[in-house]
Amino acid sequence: MMNGVAMSKPDDPIAGTLKLSRPAHRALASAGINTYADLAQWARKDVADLHGVGPKSFDELDPALKARGLDYKAP
Repeated sequence: MMNGVAMSKPDDPIAGTLKLSRPAHRALASAGINTYADLAQWARKDVADLHGVGPKSFDELDPALKARGLDYKAP
């Protein structure tokens, strides 16, 4: 913790840190995407292709990934 604020880390779990739909959480977990570091191993398009992950999911995922100094894998 720094100045009373928890630091965002790549190994933070996605579940519990983002308000995603249940289908989106299930899709990510089923694909083995449990942390932001896991997510960074995927191309954004491939994540979007997961059944249950829609455009609204990226409103949460994109800024959270960037806040941890990560980005999606290049296509």
